[in-house]
Amino acid sequence: MKLFESCSIKNLSLRNRFVMPPMCTYMVPAHDGKVTHFHQAHYVAPAIGGAALIIIEATAVSPEGRISDNDLGLWNDEQIPGFSQLVEGIHEAGAKVALQLAHAGRKCMATDGIAEILAPSSLAYDDTYRTPREMNETDIERVLDDFKESARRANEAGIDALEIHAAHGYLINQFISPETNIRTDRFRDPSLFLSLVLDAVHQVWPKDKAIWVRVSATDYSLKGYDVNYLIKVLEKVRTKIDAVHVSSGGVVPIVPQAYPGYQVSFAKDLKEALMLPTIAVGMLSSPDLAEYVLQSGSADLVAVGRGLLRNPNWLLEAALPRQKEFLLQQPAYLQGGFPLR
Repeated sequence: MKLFESCSIKNLSLRNRFVMPPMCTYMVPAHDGKVTHFHQAHYVAPAIGGAALIIIEATAVSPEGRISDNDLGLWNDEQIPGFSQLVEGIHEAGAKVALQLAHAGRKCMATDGIAEILAPSSLAYDDTYRTPREMNETDIERVLDDFKESARRANEAGIDALEIHAAHGYLINQFISPETNIRTDRFRDPSLFLSLVLDAVHQVWPKDKAIWVRVSATDYSLKGYDVNYLIKVLEKVRTKIDAVHVSSGGVVPIVPQAYPGYQVSFAKDLKEALMLPTIAVGMLSSPDLAEYVLQSGSADLVAVGRGLLRNPNWLLEAALPRQKEFLLQQPAYLQGGFPLR
């Protein structure tokens, strides 16, 4: 099975092509952004279960960058030790660790110490959210520095790769979509803010470590953007990234029709257009479907979220029906060491 083949993104060597995607858990009750015992159990278990890459959930670059008060964060050095311990546990189980750096923008619902929220334009997500203040150049420079300093801390914590969160309607995605960016200055360019975030991160992130972006391939809005629009955005930053993690939606309150594999075609489109590795995600909990995505060349890695939440040994159990076939392909002396089922 291709699912069990090793692969690499830049210098990130992975034992297979199975990824735990970032999923917000909102399990920081102290509102301090620090890793808890819950996170140790939550992330180490799938690593023990064989996942090659664990992507830690949206980690805020500033307090107002949180989605909720209970988010992880890397906005100060006191948060580094907890991440270091988490990375150590995941590494001991044989997996690599990526961290998703994020800023919620207008989708910030944190209230503890947060007087105002920021966005490219002063447009609320819906009537249950606060109306953000439109960012000025000073705000933008500060947020760019927040991304840079958080990346520095991630490297100090031993993180293997960075995922920049440019999906699901959070700040970078808000600059990308015409639904949420109605500016008249230079930041009307949908690729500019993302490009500057990547530039800032590259100042402190080691050159041999991978950086990629998570994107929403479309916002599903008639006034918004589609995958062809996004390809043009990413073409401008292609040399600054090593892969693309492909999702969709979340920019505006439109819920797409979801079904197994509904986002795979987007991953294929981006892979072919950008000639970069892609990670496919979205209702891929069937091992056969995950294998098809890889065998068809639609993506280079597959991420399974809900399936792993239900069963952190998803990958091990996916291998069981194929154990005999796999072992029979091995030398006789190896066959003798395992019971064939």
